[in-house]
Amino acid sequence: MEHHNPIQQYKEQSISTMTPNELLLLLYDELVKNLVRCELALDQQQYELLEASADKSMDIIGYLDDTLDDKYPISQNLHKLYDYFSYQLTRVKIGRNRKVLNEVHGMVADLRDSFRQAEKNCAEEADKKAAEAHG
Repeated sequence: MEHHNPIQQYKEQSISTMTPNELLLLLYDELVKNLVRCELALDQQQYELLEASADKSMDIIGYLDDTLDDKYPISQNLHKLYDYFSYQLTRVKIGRNRKVLNEVHGMVADLRDSFRQAEKNCAEEADKKAAEAHG
């Protein structure tokens, strides 16, 4: 009989009931967290942690890229952006380049904030339409 960690079970259940937008924001939050970890590791010259955090960041970017829906024109731009992020993170791993890392971190954070704002706008629009329908 398998024993499941209740916290792990809760996390898995939470993720399985998330909307695609909530999952997207969670992935972006995790990506930003890993980029911060990269910066701290670089500052502390903990290069194994830097590489592990960069690899995890690239895994998330790869997942985001794989799940893009190509029927939307913006997907082509995002494919290019994700390729750029992965390329730059490879440079960070090899060259320990703080300037490149800061640039990627800033761009990812801006993108996350844009998605968060879009999600908020969509939710407000849906609430407004629901109120009008019942009004």
